Amino acid sequence: MTILHVDSSINGDRSVSRALTAATVAHLAALTPSAKVVYRDLGATPLPHLAQIGAGDAGALDEFLSADTVVIGAPMYNFGVPSQLKVWLDHIAVPGKTFRYGANGPEGLCARQRVIVISSRGGIFTGASPYASFDHQESHLKAFFGFLGVWDLRFVRAEGLALGEEMQQKALAAARADIAQLAA
Repeated sequence: MTILHVDSSINGDRSVSRALTAATVAHLAALTPSAKVVYRDLGATPLPHLAQIGAGDAGALDEFLSADTVVIGAPMYNFGVPSQLKVWLDHIAVPGKTFRYGANGPEGLCARQRVIVISSRGGIFTGASPYASFDHQESHLKAFFGFLGVWDLRFVRAEGLALGEEMQQKALAAARADIAQLAA
């Protein structure tokens, strides 16, 4: 099994999403000791924006296509994903490789990949929150990976991190409990 570990936070050692992606990868690797882990740090080494069609980073695409499980750290920045994560998505959305157009419209080609998104957020954007409609992070990633044909897409969410120490600790405990439930 190959695990692709992608971090996109610019917060370095203070990043909640980085801590949780590391915990997720460690958990999955412990369940499958023979797993190979490939790491890409988009915060430290961002990919360039696409300048022309077909000029994507072949390494990023190959890493994605070779992975059985992809663990993505996706902090919420301004209600969406970090720009460096959006650029990575642009590099892996390649016609004929990750999707194709057929007689019935687009068809995703990535049904074998499992994607686990570690979502960290300062506020609360789920359920009955008055800010639920502001979420353009998870909705974007659901639509994107659905378009690529990824049917096994899971979210581990740490939400309300900026709402005080008690809320932060509850959110982190809930996220860690969700990570512990993930199977290899």
